[in-house]
Amino acid sequence: MPSLQAHTQPRDKTLVNFATIFYAEPRTFSRNLTLLGQSVDVEATPSSFTWHYGDGSSSTTSTPGAPYPAKDITHEYVDAHTTVSASVDVTYTARFRVGNGAWQAIPDTVTIAGPGSALRISEATAVLSGEY
Repeated sequence: MPSLQAHTQPRDKTLVNFATIFYAEPRTFSRNLTLLGQSVDVEATPSSFTWHYGDGSSSTTSTPGAPYPAKDITHEYVDAHTTVSASVDVTYTARFRVGNGAWQAIPDTVTIAGPGSALRISEATAVLSGEY
């Protein structure tokens, strides 16, 4: 089953004490197999997402988040001048059917770790400029 990439907004670089948006773009995974001469359909659906923010903290959600303007999944970093590796693990639930029979749930889940994405944490300072 496919791993997912953790997307952030802003992308690649964010600010300390700023709500950084996280999201992923999951898809249902399906396959048709022949097993012991029978046609078997298998379908796996993402059911939970464990976000690793790269600073030692993580959270688990039942949704993949969404890009801005949604702020479904956010994280605020407290240490500036560092680069973290953010990632998301996706847990799939699955079902199968033999031939055109009824779908049956597979009782176990499988979790696939996603690759890390570098995210630079910076600090901004307000500066007055021009005439007032």
